[in-house]
Formats: sequence, C-alpha cells, structure tokens
Amino acid sequence: MADKKTPTRPAKAVRQTGSGSSSATAGRRARATRGVTAPIPEAVSVADQEPLLTAPVPHLSPDQRAARGKAARAETPRSSHAEWSPPDSRPDPIAVLEEQARSRVPELVPIRHGRMLGSPFAFFRGAAAVMAGDLAATPRCGLPVQLCGDAHLVNFGVFAAPDRRLVFDINDFDETSTGPWEWDVKRLVASIEIAARAASFGDKLRRRLLLTVVRRYRDAMADFAAATNLQVWYARLDPVELVEAWRSAAAAARPSKRAASDEVADRGEQLLDRARAKDSLRALSKLAHVVDGRLRIRSDPPLLVPLRELVEPDALDRELSALQQIYRAYRASLPNDRRRLLESYKAIDLARKVVGVGSVGTRSWIGLLLGRDEQDPLFLQFKEADESVLERYAGESPFANHGRRVVEGQRLMQAASDVMLGWTRVTGLDGERRDYYVRQLWDGKGSADVEQYSPEGFRIYTQMCAWTLARAHARSGDRIAIAAYIGSGDVFPQAIADFAAAYAGQNERDHQRLVAAVRSGRVVAETGV
Repeated sequence: MADKKTPTRPAKAVRQTGSGSSSATAGRRARATRGVTAPIPEAVSVADQEPLLTAPVPHLSPDQRAARGKAARAETPRSSHAEWSPPDSRPDPIAVLEEQARSRVPELVPIRHGRMLGSPFAFFRGAAAVMAGDLAATPRCGLPVQLCGDAHLVNFGVFAAPDRRLVFDINDFDETSTGPWEWDVKRLVASIEIAARAASFGDKLRRRLLLTVVRRYRDAMADFAAATNLQVWYARLDPVELVEAWRSAAAAARPSKRAASDEVADRGEQLLDRARAKDSLRALSKLAHVVDGRLRIRSDPPLLVPLRELVEPDALDRELSALQQIYRAYRASLPNDRRRLLESYKAIDLARKVVGVGSVGTRSWIGLLLGRDEQDPLFLQFKEADESVLERYAGESPFANHGRRVVEGQRLMQAASDVMLGWTRVTGLDGERRDYYVRQLWDGKGSADVEQYSPEGFRIYTQMCAWTLARAHARSGDRIAIAAYIGSGDVFPQAIADFAAAYAGQNERDHQRLVAAVRSGRVVAETGV
C-alpha cells in the first residue's frame, strides 16, 4: 500500500491588513503602509540561519543504492502513480486561493485572479498551492530530492550563466523544498497535458507527447546514475548548441520534413534572440526615464509603482535612506567577491512591480543601481519569499529565512545561478517582518511561447524540460536509487501519463469553479492587466 502523508502541522497564521483611505491618492499611500512600504532591514545573521550540519552522511555502494530503489517498488508500485481521484476531504480550491490572498497586497489580488481566469493553463500556473495539497495524497516511494515545487513547463527557460553563455534551466524556485521527486514530475507532465489541450492537440498526439517526456526523464536519470558525481554537477543544456544542431538537421532532412525542422530551429533562434536582448541596459530604456536631470523608475500603475508614489512626500527621504540599509543587509548574504561587486554600485530608486501569475500580490520590488555612469545600470529584484506551499505536507524548511530557502534551493538545482543571488529580511512600518530573495531582474532571460509551438516544436521543448528536471533531481537526490525504481520499461511513463490526463480534467473543473466564483461575486477579478 502506498504511503500517503498527511499535513505535519497546522497552516501558518495569516497576516491581517487594515483598510484604506477614501481619497484615491491617499488610499494608495495608506494601502502601502499595510505591508509594502518603508522596509527597515534586519542584519542577516548567518549563524542564526544555518541548518544543523552534524548529521552523519551515509555512503552506500552503487549496488546498495540500486537495491534500495528496486525495493521501493514493493511498497509503492510504479503503476500506483496513475491514481488520481479527489478525496472527499479535498479543500475547496477557491478557499485555498482566498487563504493565500489574505497575506498579499489587497489591491493586487484581483489582478492575480484575473490572470488565472484566462484559461485552464493560466489557472494551473497560479494554483501551485491547490496541487500541493492534491499531491500530498498521492503515492511516493520515499526517495527525497530538492524540489522545484512549481515545475510547470513555463517555469523553464534561457538565461545567461556567470560565464555569459546561455543555458536552459529551471527559472522559478519560489516553492522549492525537499520532498518526493514524483511531485515535480507530476506537475511538469500535468502542465504539458493542459498546455497541449489548449493547443488543440488530439488525444493520441497528447498521449505520445506525455510518454515521450516521461521516457526522457527516465533515460536522463539512468544516464546520470551511470555518471560520476562531478559529471552530474557540471552537466548543463546549451541552447545555442541545440539550435545549431536543429539547423543542421533541418538542412539534412527530407523535403517533406524540412519545414517542421526549420520551424523548430527558427523558434529556438527567436528564443535566444529574446534572451540576449534582455539585459540591464534594455531594462533601463523600458523601465526608467530622466526626471529633473536624474534617472528614475517610470510609473505605470498598478503594475509598476515607484516608491515616491507609495509614501507621503515628507517621508520619501527617510524611505530612500532605509533603501541604502536594505542593500547593506542583502549584501551580507553574498560571498565576499560578490559583495565587492555590489559595493561598486549606488542605489538610485525603488519601485513595486507586479510579476507572473501565481506571484501576483506577493511583494515584489525592483531597485535601480548605477555603476561607473548612467550607461552602467543594474536592476535588482527583491521578491517576497513566504513559506513554500509544499512545507505543510513535506516538512518545514531547515532555513529560518525563506529568502535563503529559495536561494539555496536554486543554487542546488540549477547548473549555474545568478551571481547576485542573495536574501534579506525586512520589517515594514506596519511591523510585519518579511523575507525576500534578491536576483538580477533581466540577465539574458528568455521564456518560450509554448502555445505557439507546432507539435514537433512542443515535443522537443518539453523533452528539454524533462532532461533538465532529471538533472536537477540528480544533483540533490539519490539518482541511482531513483533510476532503479523507475526501471527501463514503460510502467512508470504510462502511469504518469494516466495521472496527467486525469489531473488535467481536475484542473479544468477547478478553473470553472473560479469562473463561477467570479460570476457570483465571491471572488473579484481584474482582467486585461
């Protein structure tokens, strides 16, 4: 019988917020004091945040690790992963979203709901907390890894590594946590089924796509199981080399298949071009302008609101002074060489920025810094990090700061991470302490528009995601045991494909519940933003 874990502790207490002013301008400023203003930083104490490192580390032989994986099949048959039916005790998915909304910026929550309203796939992107509760009731074989926690196919993409080469990797770690590797696989493959339905792919084509993706994960994990530890650690997916290979394959293809091969290479080149164009200079041209001879972040409410519009004018100098302290507190989380780099920049301005779908309503800021002159900008993003949606089911993070939880998970799972990646803790004027992680806003980042892909392009892109997820899991988990558990046959791929199809139906029903909740007035949604 598969082991089905129940929540290990009660839900985290939700922060309450006050009411706003009657005037529009004063109301916006009053709302700001309820959790988005005047960040007063605390010093980062590494000693306070360091998890215990005294536990012994077992070192089993490859044969022992493989035996461990095969033995797990007896307790959790691979075919059992096909199961999905909502239990009678399943929480109302709209109630889950409402619970999350209570700790978010109130005026931004309708934007989040409006974006999730757009389609079943948009709903799925924002419903990581809903699926986390659902996954907790599914079988797991007892082999933990560092999870992405939200491994849907749009949370993969291209970005520039510290050596400035472009890499393809996972790019969102807000929900990262230690937990069952199966959870990431199921979320990825369910997202592929949902996106393929949105693209109007037929039943047989979708099934082939799902099986191909899970087989790619299976085969990649087998390859990593046979590799040395350092080979796994250095493995990365080079999108430039892939596009060159696709272009060569297109040239060598038969005329009947050349068009499809060219389309794949063209899409890949477009993705690389978009990534190369997204850097801090491009961000400066789009997000900033000159005001009274000084560079300032533009105002585009509600998506981009400078700090000067969120506080009273007589408080602005105090807030900008606090901004310098924020950077100093963040600086303490960086390695010494990165601190020197950060110290070469001067903080200029700060603004609240709405990002993503599931993240809308969490507090996210962008900071403009300048180096040697105004043509040497650096945009940093400060993004609120709360408890992972997985923690009440998979156990608490060992890190006291959730910003650090995100950073450590990202560094463990990615082949290469942002050099400015760090964390801090901020106390606002409302007295609430919040954790943040920090990264560069634009650093060669590019995401695929998967809804525009042909079946062949979709197949190749999703296989890249599967390989990347396997490599991320292989870095932190027992890759030999996981590969032995999956085996070389189709039992596990067939089961995950079954689960994905069943869960896509559940997701469609949940999306319709949101539609009904908006129509009834229970949920307020703002669309088109």
